[in-house]
Amino acid sequence: MVVASVTATARLKKDYARLLKEPVPYVRAAPLQENILEWHYIIYGAPNTPYDGGVYHGKLVFPSDFPFKPPSIYMITPSGRFQVNTRLCLSISDFHPDTWNPAWTVSTIITGLLSFMNDTAPTLGSITSSDAEKKILAKRSKAFNLKVSFFRRWNFY
Repeated sequence: MVVASVTATARLKKDYARLLKEPVPYVRAAPLQENILEWHYIIYGAPNTPYDGGVYHGKLVFPSDFPFKPPSIYMITPSGRFQVNTRLCLSISDFHPDTWNPAWTVSTIITGLLSFMNDTAPTLGSITSSDAEKKILAKRSKAFNLKVSFFRRWNFY
C-alpha cells in the first residue's frame, strides 16, 4: 500500500471536513478508514436526467504527493457514460497532470466528474449510449451495487 505524505494526509482530511460541511449535491464521498488515499463516492442520479433514480459507485485514488498531482478516477457501477473499473481521462484526473491545479479540492473533482457525466463529449474511459439505455442502467444500478460487498458494507442507501 502506498503511504500518504504528511501534506496529502492533512489536505485530504481538510477536504473531507469541508465536504461534510458543504456537500456536493447528489454526491456522498469518503476516504477508506485504513487508507486516506482511496476514496469512494456515490452519485445519486439527478432528477430530469437519464440517470434519475440511479446510484453510481466509484472511487478516487490519490497519489502520495497529492495535492501536487491529480487522482485517478474510476466508475464501478455501469452508467452508460463511463466504462466500469477503468481510469477515466478527464482534465481533473491523472491523465492530464499538465492541467492539474493543486488548489482543486475533492469537491472540485467530484463537481467536475458530475459535469462530465452529464456531457456527451467522448474521452478515454467514456462510452456512448442512448438516454433509454442510461435509464435502464439507472434502474438496475441498485441491484448491481448490492452485489458488491464493499458497497453493502458502506451502507450507502
